[in-house]
Amino acid sequence: MILYEHPSSGNCLKVRVMLDQVGAAYERVELDLFAGETRAPEHFARNPDGRIPVLELDSGEFLPESGAILLHLAEGTAFLPADPLLRAQVHAWMFFEQNQVEANIGVARFLALSGRAESVPEVFADRQRRGRESLAALERGLGGNDFMVGNAYSVADLALYGYVHVADDAGVVLAEHPDVAAWVERVAALPGFEEPLSPMPAHARSRPL
Repeated sequence: MILYEHPSSGNCLKVRVMLDQVGAAYERVELDLFAGETRAPEHFARNPDGRIPVLELDSGEFLPESGAILLHLAEGTAFLPADPLLRAQVHAWMFFEQNQVEANIGVARFLALSGRAESVPEVFADRQRRGRESLAALERGLGGNDFMVGNAYSVADLALYGYVHVADDAGVVLAEHPDVAAWVERVAALPGFEEPLSPMPAHARSRPL
């Protein structure tokens, strides 16, 4: 398999971890999303939306979207419950992650680290506020448990971890949510999480949105 990705992306981090956790053999191809490589015709052939990550399967087919890739890789493993209700709960947290966590903490982090926050202060403040609300929801969702679903690690935890663990980069203080902060440490201690997110390259600041 081939993973088309960028090492500063939380969505790509999730997929790398899952590939390692299921013991998959794969090659990494880095695309510079800040230099427009994800908007090139050859990448649109992999993903019509032009985003990363994209996983090229051994069959030659392409699978985009981090959540879809995680679910595909986790099928038949302990990382995706067989019980229909637990599986639906995993899906629910993964939908929440893309709608609330990635869309707010992920975007606020990008604005902060790429030097764009000052040019859109109202947007940045709103994403931070919504990011804090998403962490509060996670705090309630954990309810004192070690993991998000069935009190066992699953792809839901991995999906959420991608941007929650770097919430401080977005100016969303993780320590204000102690159960979530403890959960981040618990997840990060599992195998596969050895490689952190890379810093955004310097030219990310000059690339137009």
